[in-house]
Amino acid sequence: MRSHRRHPLIVPALLCALAVLAARPTDAADTDSDSTLSTEVARLYEDAAVATQQYEAGRREAEAQRARAQRFEVLLDRQRREISALHEDLGRIARAQYRDGGGMPVTAQIILADSPDELMRGQHVFSRTNLAVNNAIEKSRRAETRLAADEEKAAAAWRALEKRNTELAAMKKDIERKLEDARWQLQGQADASVAAGSCRGAVRLDQPETHFTNRWVAPVETYELSASYGSGGERWARRHTGQDFAVPIGTPVRAVGVGRVVRVSCGGPFGVEVVLEHAGGYYTQYAHLAAVAVEQGERVGVGQWIGQSGTSGNSTGPHLHFEARVTPESGSAVDPVAWLAARDVSLG
Repeated sequence: MRSHRRHPLIVPALLCALAVLAARPTDAADTDSDSTLSTEVARLYEDAAVATQQYEAGRREAEAQRARAQRFEVLLDRQRREISALHEDLGRIARAQYRDGGGMPVTAQIILADSPDELMRGQHVFSRTNLAVNNAIEKSRRAETRLAADEEKAAAAWRALEKRNTELAAMKKDIERKLEDARWQLQGQADASVAAGSCRGAVRLDQPETHFTNRWVAPVETYELSASYGSGGERWARRHTGQDFAVPIGTPVRAVGVGRVVRVSCGGPFGVEVVLEHAGGYYTQYAHLAAVAVEQGERVGVGQWIGQSGTSGNSTGPHLHFEARVTPESGSAVDPVAWLAARDVSLG
């Protein structure tokens, strides 16, 4: 798996681009319907990105809070040991006072004293002992009050953090559910276009700010590689002619390099597809799309969003089928991984 930094997926999603040969007219009702779905998908993508960021921030905060709580527990444990030691001191003072006659009535001390000096010394010791006892009791009381307050403060912080993370998780789950529904609505429109064999007009995506230092990029930003070039399988007549990228429906698909759109079509085994022409006589194909954002003849830049991934045509699940070719037509493919590697793009 290769993972790159994500741009927030604030992408509208619509139907395929304008048909190359036989585009079907689009009436106002269809356009309004598509625009509504486009706005909904764009909003959900943005909300999902924000919710994910908030949830991840909450998770990091929880880890930091856990570390603080562990340090706090060490402090609380020390406070408990100090209180226990204070209680032991009180016990020792009380026992010593009892042994020294501190607990005897003053009248008894006067009668039993051998001299006034002895009586005065006894009273002095008694006063000091009482002061020590009172100080120890007050110190113990303050420590116990502080401990109770600290324990409540720690428990309140944990409750607040747990509540916040629960709310964030619920919000994230709700947005992801709505986004998944919108993705499949988008895919349903793509399937309808494939069944009709024609595409409707492209809808422009809000392009992110990019600063690519390389002239070439991978066709999607975050992905898992699945079926590779030349692999066998029941789905293909001979061998697999491209590299598949397992990505969710609606994932932005990028032009791997500067080029010109030579084909936008809906129908056949590739479903909704875009073919670009690049300098040097090479072409790249992006197939099984759910929507496109370019039209035939248009110039595109490196990393420009040209559509969104889907599972149209002969596809068993959401993914992007990517090919590098020496002609615009199927059957002229070369190994796309090696082709990109020669242009300093490692799919890893």
